[in-house]
Amino acid sequence: MRVRPKRAGRPAYAVAMATALITGASRGLGEEFAWQLAAARHDVVLVSRSGDELSELAHTIRGAAGVEAEVLQADLADSDDLAKVAARVADPERPISLLVNNAGYGLGKGILETTWEEERAALDVLVSAPLCLAQAAAKAMTERGHGAILNVASIAAHLSNTTYAAHKRWVVEFTHALAGQLKDTGVSATAVLPGLVRTHFHDGPDLEYMRQDYPDLVWLEPEQVVESALAAVRRKAVTVTPSVRYAASAGLLRLAPRALTRRPREPRERA
Repeated sequence: MRVRPKRAGRPAYAVAMATALITGASRGLGEEFAWQLAAARHDVVLVSRSGDELSELAHTIRGAAGVEAEVLQADLADSDDLAKVAARVADPERPISLLVNNAGYGLGKGILETTWEEERAALDVLVSAPLCLAQAAAKAMTERGHGAILNVASIAAHLSNTTYAAHKRWVVEFTHALAGQLKDTGVSATAVLPGLVRTHFHDGPDLEYMRQDYPDLVWLEPEQVVESALAAVRRKAVTVTPSVRYAASAGLLRLAPRALTRRPREPRERA
């Protein structure tokens, strides 16, 4: 876990004394969102399954950034835990001005290899949870007349080869629909579509092959992705791809025949 000094400068999200709630906050992009928002003097609510990691991060953020860091341990695949997070998002006494729907993971296997339980849990975390929390946030924020919802999608949304890609495509389309419904309310909706990012996401046995298969130049740093995403929130942009290279690739993928984007990766033998 990185300890960072206080820093001044342009706020990460342009609402004075805003409180941001970040799902999947204990590691990876979620941790980076927490740091950048806290360093810009915003209080944060950290949501993750990992209570110990969250508590450590919250303690470090309080000391380094001098803001409040609230811990909310929850598994978003569990309906009771999801309801608990939604209630915190909607709490009028402790308003959330920025919701970051970041929690997610990849199964790294095709549908012929997974179980229904695995697919259902992934659907709950990647689709049901963002929908539930965004709805709670949108209702609470529109009553106050300001706020922002940031959904973390993926460049994989332009592919058609995995259920993960399908879920992320839904996130993008949902964000467009949400942005339309929130027009003129003072509340914005943004989806960020990062490519490969150097985080723990690819540490599992079914995804670690990507670290060897893809060259250094295609990997993004978490700082770059988060800075780009928060800048898009400030602009009230509906979508952002935080890399010129990936933005160009996305344009090509949109024009490519679906037969090409449906192509699955070749199975790999494990040692």
